[in-house]
Amino acid sequence: MSSPARTHTDSLAVLFTPEGPLSRFALIKAVLGPIMRLMFRPHVEGAEHIPGDGPVILAGNHLTFIDSMIMPLFCDRQVFFIGKDEYVTGKGIKGRLMAWFFTGCGMIPVDRDGGRGGVAALMTGRRVLEEGKVFSIYPEGTRSPDGRLYRGRTGIARLAMMTGAPVVPFAIIGTDKLQPGGSGMPRPGRVTVRFGEAMEFSRYEGMDRDRYVLRAVTDSVMTEVMRLSGQEYVDMYATKAKAA
Repeated sequence: MSSPARTHTDSLAVLFTPEGPLSRFALIKAVLGPIMRLMFRPHVEGAEHIPGDGPVILAGNHLTFIDSMIMPLFCDRQVFFIGKDEYVTGKGIKGRLMAWFFTGCGMIPVDRDGGRGGVAALMTGRRVLEEGKVFSIYPEGTRSPDGRLYRGRTGIARLAMMTGAPVVPFAIIGTDKLQPGGSGMPRPGRVTVRFGEAMEFSRYEGMDRDRYVLRAVTDSVMTEVMRLSGQEYVDMYATKAKAA
């Protein structure tokens, strides 16, 4: 008799077991942390703005692939984030090692290519926050095609209002110079990770279906990200810019 299919909830439950990525993350951080500090000489500012406990949303810019590896390694708390499920579905030893590494770093695989990908990502973030964890999101929805900061999608606002979690904006600076195009081995260089003050949106409780409120909250977060990063802002979705 075949075993029942693992549900999305089951997959999340595994993340927080002693055998899950919380223990693996400590190992990965201990091994890779010194190497990445040597390679990228990170300058971290404002980390004290991340609350020491309770649910927190980290919302920032996205320049290249290594952003999701660098920022979590230099936070005191375990950070969870959404990643493409293709990173953990590879075959053979290489595939299993990649799955072990990425999920150990805090990545939660979600099929984002389907029509329900956005909903799945939103519900995943909600579950992580309800567990009192830290969830990181890139409101632009994809990597910047040219180093500029693009319009944020309103999922960040919906998530903040559904959970009541504070939003800590952040900016990663310099990774696009070390990994141009978002692929290949990054070269050594200086990276800055800058966190801003926590933003509270509890006054909008129950208004997560009001599109005007969602846009206003999202834009306020993106304004802070722009201030922290110093990027030029483009009032257009990055996906549209890539398709042009």
